Amino acid sequence: MHFFLAVQLLKRLSPLPPHLPPTHFSPSTPFYSSVLSEKGPLPGALGLHVVKQHERYSQLTLVNSTAADTGEFSCWGQLCTGYVCRRDEAKTGSTYIFFTEKGELFVPSPSHFDVVYLNPDRQAVVPCRVTVLSAKVTLHREFPAKEIPANGTDIVYDLKRGFVYLQPHSGHQGVVYCKAEAGGKSQISVKYQLLYAQVPSGPPSTTILASANKVKGGDDVSVLCTVLGEPDVEVEFKWTYPGQKDERPVTIQNSWRLIHRGLGHTTRISQSVLSIEDFETIDAGYYICTAQNLQGQTTVATTVESS
Repeated sequence: MHFFLAVQLLKRLSPLPPHLPPTHFSPSTPFYSSVLSEKGPLPGALGLHVVKQHERYSQLTLVNSTAADTGEFSCWGQLCTGYVCRRDEAKTGSTYIFFTEKGELFVPSPSHFDVVYLNPDRQAVVPCRVTVLSAKVTLHREFPAKEIPANGTDIVYDLKRGFVYLQPHSGHQGVVYCKAEAGGKSQISVKYQLLYAQVPSGPPSTTILASANKVKGGDDVSVLCTVLGEPDVEVEFKWTYPGQKDERPVTIQNSWRLIHRGLGHTTRISQSVLSIEDFETIDAGYYICTAQNLQGQTTVATTVESS
């Protein structure tokens, strides 16, 4: 039983028919198919598209495709029992498509300036992807102006990703851009600011501090929860406090900023402040802060007593 991705490209604008329900992959097996593009799941990921389910394959049609559609398209089968479906990892297909467009050698970027964080424990990518397979692509530093060689050991060029820094370090910092040449034409990419992140990956590194651990009745008190982490990793905070079950009014403010810690190292400092006005007896006890990122969570606590 063969499974493949069929993609049809149209350069004209046409009305979209309503989304068709999936049909059986074969008459004897409850097998359906789904499609995924470089921009996300379909339908709805691309501006104009049609997905049609056939008996033995699924077909994606792009209407008015542009250079921004360049990337990998994947599809897979889904085994369904009634209305419950699961992805069949054994039957998947993918293909990478270059969409050429006049005047566009690079896949367009949503901004004119972007930031790439250099983490010592993982690869970093400057996403200079091209729309022409034969294009010659080079990497350049803005200041001091020079070409940065992709020597295959420290930096490599991957058509599907861009320039890959295999072992990033602080010496790679600076502003860089890419240059593409094809068919006698050349183009400069957007600029990328490379920043070195000193903090390694993992659950949040969290601390907690109260403005005072012994508080008189009627005074104000605040508890600060702080996380030092990677510049591009968001942190969520959750609080547990003594007056919570009694719906004691509190104010919680979350914020973050980037700080430079010498030698060009950049760290993200995320903070959550829980504030209480007119301290009462029910406010005495443990203040617990839980900080969570994609790698896990950390819980810290401190006590505030009535003096």
